[in-house]
Amino acid sequence: MAVIQKHGKSSSPDLVCHKENVPPDKIGAPGCHKKRPDSVSSIFHRPVARIWTVVLLLGTCLLYCARVAMPICAVSMAEKFNWTKRESGMVLGSFFWGYCFTQVFGGYVSDRVGGEKVLLLSAAAWGSMTAFTPILAHLCSQPIFSMTLARFLMGLLQGVHYPSLASLCSQKVVESERGFLMSTVGSGSYLGTLVIGGVGSLMLDLYGWESVFYASGLLSVLWAYCMWKYLLKGEGPIITLESLGNGGTQSKLNKRHWARLLKQPAVCAVIVTHLCTASTFFTLLSWLPTFFKDTFPDAKGWVFNVIPWLVAIPSSLFSGCLSDHLICQGFDTASVRKLMQFFSMGVSSVFTVLLCGNTTFSWAVAFVSATMGLTTFSHSGVSLNVQDLAPSCAGALFGIMNTCGAFSGVLMVYFSGYLIEATGSWASVFALITTVNLMGLFTFLAFAEARRVDIDSGRVRHHSIHI
Repeated sequence: MAVIQKHGKSSSPDLVCHKENVPPDKIGAPGCHKKRPDSVSSIFHRPVARIWTVVLLLGTCLLYCARVAMPICAVSMAEKFNWTKRESGMVLGSFFWGYCFTQVFGGYVSDRVGGEKVLLLSAAAWGSMTAFTPILAHLCSQPIFSMTLARFLMGLLQGVHYPSLASLCSQKVVESERGFLMSTVGSGSYLGTLVIGGVGSLMLDLYGWESVFYASGLLSVLWAYCMWKYLLKGEGPIITLESLGNGGTQSKLNKRHWARLLKQPAVCAVIVTHLCTASTFFTLLSWLPTFFKDTFPDAKGWVFNVIPWLVAIPSSLFSGCLSDHLICQGFDTASVRKLMQFFSMGVSSVFTVLLCGNTTFSWAVAFVSATMGLTTFSHSGVSLNVQDLAPSCAGALFGIMNTCGAFSGVLMVYFSGYLIEATGSWASVFALITTVNLMGLFTFLAFAEARRVDIDSGRVRHHSIHI
């Protein structure tokens, strides 16, 4: 694939022009980009890029293994420490409050010093925290407080992961190849959920709940070490105040520039659409097991807890390959992003609506699997569009999106519970999910673009990875 980034013409006088089809060695030519020697880096060769893709996939898989370890062990820990349902909910919910607070900060730091450094440091930190969780539980006289604090810190540390990925991808992957990398890495979340659900449950029965935390935590630390040793070649991932002030390879955006950026209709559309996507995904993730238990009490739990995620993994990979192929064939980038989001929010809503009627267990599993599989197309839609619009600050902007999505997701999960109690029908929840999806889809179709709208983007020199 050609290592060429295409940028649309800008309508803002503050933006620097971009010439299309400019070879990498010509970037910085007079009239287009100002060359910055401090940001020049060699292009990764194809085998190295493939290794990065696999490593980031494994990292995301381990991220979810560590994240889901507590929900897997919650029942056993509640019996051990005599927790009530309310106390267990407090421990589990504390993760999301911490998760919301570091999204923007993680993206901002990644834009300044490099996403790979933030990924490495955070993985070492949340991996260690996971491994030490059983020790904290046994040493503290009030495990409920230590576990609540541990989960809150886990949220803080893991909150930087996806903004860092967005920043790394925008800096080092060309437009026509971002879909494959992000969809592949994104499928790691489904893979991690499957692994911890299967292997973690087996370890829980055989060796106790502590073993789940030890295994997932130590493997995460090992992943961080291998990334530092073999990919970063042992370079110290040191983040200093000076490096943050200099801005690394990214241009600095002041408050005025950020205010102008956030007023762009395309940027607002991305934030609103991601908010809707995250809200509906969190709601489905939280309530689908309860839906199956209530509607089909005799059904096997492993069927509806495993099959939708098995469908989601190849669906995510397919969406990335499809979007990259269409862009390489010359289709407009904005149209491709809108097409992917149409499948993610539009077509998936059809199957969500079908859940409102009376269905058999087999059809319900099929509809849910189709819904979850199509939802993954957003990895090649709105999740990538932020990198099209503002590659110089993609990490921070993605952090803003993810923060809004996390807060709205928590609220929608709570509101869905209220609807179930008030109406006694699951149809009200699925109707709410469909409504929110269609609102986000119409917003994206109406206002989404793929041209760069970030400020001083011409000063940024992007590296490229062959996938």
